[in-house]
Amino acid sequence: MELQIINESNSADKKAVLNKLIAFNRKHFPKELSDRYQEINLILKKDDGVVYGGLLGEVCWNWLEVHILYVDEELRKLGYGSKLLEEAERLAKEKKCDFIKLDTLSFQALDFYKKHGYEVYGTIDNAGGHQHYYLKKDL
Repeated sequence: MELQIINESNSADKKAVLNKLIAFNRKHFPKELSDRYQEINLILKKDDGVVYGGLLGEVCWNWLEVHILYVDEELRKLGYGSKLLEEAERLAKEKKCDFIKLDTLSFQALDFYKKHGYEVYGTIDNAGGHQHYYLKKDL
């Protein structure tokens, strides 16, 4: 058998890889956690459908992982980021998560996350000339 490595954006193939990883991981987690996977997509938008930001992540077994939290620049400092993060925390507690983890770069939102109780547990220097922070908050 000869396999090829193809660099392409194909959502069906991406989902297939993700599902294979989830199936593999399920074998290594306790039974009561094995079916705890759910995407979290909190979208900030007006009634007309225009998107101004959002929080994208997933519940993985006993934690919530935030992949993206973004609010348009002109709407920052108006509380929308806090509302998105608070809603994610509410959902994480509802789903019986023990913690939330996320990452940010030095020019992004480190102080914002610290203000919300997140603690740095790791860093990478020189991530594109910036500091890359990994944060966690116990629930």
